[in-house]
This record gives sequence, C-alpha cells and structure tokens, in this order.
Amino acid sequence: MSRRKVPPAAPAAALPAAIELVELRKSYPGQRRPAVDQLSLRIPRGLLFGLLGPNGAGKSTTIALLCGLLRPDGGTISFPGLAPGPGSLPPKQILGFVPQDLALYDHLSGRENLIFFGRLYGLRGARLQERVAYGLQLAGLEVRAQQRVATYSGGMKRRLNLAAGLLHEPQILCLDEPTVGIDAQSRQLIHEQLVALAAQGMTIIYTTHYLEEAERLCRQVAIIDEGRIMACGSPRELLREGGYSSLGELFFALTGKELRD
Repeated sequence: MSRRKVPPAAPAAALPAAIELVELRKSYPGQRRPAVDQLSLRIPRGLLFGLLGPNGAGKSTTIALLCGLLRPDGGTISFPGLAPGPGSLPPKQILGFVPQDLALYDHLSGRENLIFFGRLYGLRGARLQERVAYGLQLAGLEVRAQQRVATYSGGMKRRLNLAAGLLHEPQILCLDEPTVGIDAQSRQLIHEQLVALAAQGMTIIYTTHYLEEAERLCRQVAIIDEGRIMACGSPRELLREGGYSSLGELFFALTGKELRD
C-alpha cells in the first residue's frame, strides 16, 4: 500500500498568529525587577513553540498571564481570530493548561480524575465519556484507569496530567515543564503525542529545561531571561546566524552559566 505524501510545513513566518504579546509587564511585590519586562512575542498558529530560560527568567509567569491566571500590569495579550480583542482575558474554551505541579487528585482513579476535570470544562453525557476514553488512550492508561492515582508512577501521572488538559479539545495548549522527572518511555510518548497534535493544527507553547528536547521538537523557540526575549526563531536559523553548534551553546551564550537557585 502506497503512503500518502505529506506536504511540507509552511514557513513559520507565513503562518497566521495564534498569540500576540505586546510590551507585556508583570511585577511581584518585594521583587527588585519585573518578572516579565516589556515582553513582545508573536506565536504562529499550529506550531510547537518552545519557551526557554533559566530558573526565574519569567517563563511560568508568561504562561500564567497567557492563561488568565494572572493579570498583567501593562501591555496586551491578543488571540487573533479567536478572542474578542486585545487586552481581554483569554477565552477558556480555546485554551488548555498543563501545569508543572501535578493537578490531580490522588484519592481518585485515573478515570475519575478525567471525569471530574471534564465536568469542569462543561462536558456531559456521551461526549464526556468519549473524551475520557480519548484521554486514557492518549496517556496509555486504559488498563490502569480504575486504579487510584496514588498508585501511579511519576510518568503515569504526567501523562494523565496532559490528558486532563486536552479534554475540551483546546486550540492552544500551554505546557509548563511537562516531562520533568519522568522515565524515558513516558517522555517519548508525550513527545509523540505533542508532535501529532501540532500536526493536526494545535498551537503548543512548551517550556522546558531540556534544551536537546526543544531543539528536536520545536519549530520555533524563544529564549527568555530577566523577563525579556533574548532570541526568537527556528532553532536551525538561530544556530546558523549565530554560528553555534547547538541550542545549549546559544542558550548559555545569552543567559550565562551562573547558578539560578
């Protein structure tokens, strides 16, 4: 049987924007500098987009602002073609968020967790059951669906965490360190699922400290430090323009090697 030829991906610059941030600012009381400082960024639609930076660089704050979990002190966030206009809170029905801290209930089973979160999204009846079945399949947890999450390994919890964020079929998915501290097999499964979702047209914003992972998976990356964008573009273009051999080399050139504990 012959394989259908897959057309080449459109250049990122030619894709319409899914998210536009303009001079975004956010400060926390008691901190001497803003967590996000005049940050401007355009994220094309249908891309797996990497947001990279050292600890305290502003990645998690940027994601929280995008998802409406924090209000900016200044600047605008817009979702062209998807939201009413600049400065409005993001429409929850188009956004999915998978936090770094596991958002699961240990005393519930995997299926019960997905049912609970599905109901929060407004899913009911046959549609809810359909999406729960999809989530369990995506996470590779069909045979463990009835077991309490407290019995799950770290990788199983991470996969279920991802499934919970996808129940309502968001157009934009924000992931904050979704593969931290898990086994290689779980990381590989999550990567495969994310690549497939992006190929289907989902916009994915992905924060990670695994630079090799970002270089391999992401069509575009932005490196952020001290709340500002230091570089943005496709990994290949950034490396070629700067004469670097790897994304890690570029990352340390821009952000330094000092510890950020």
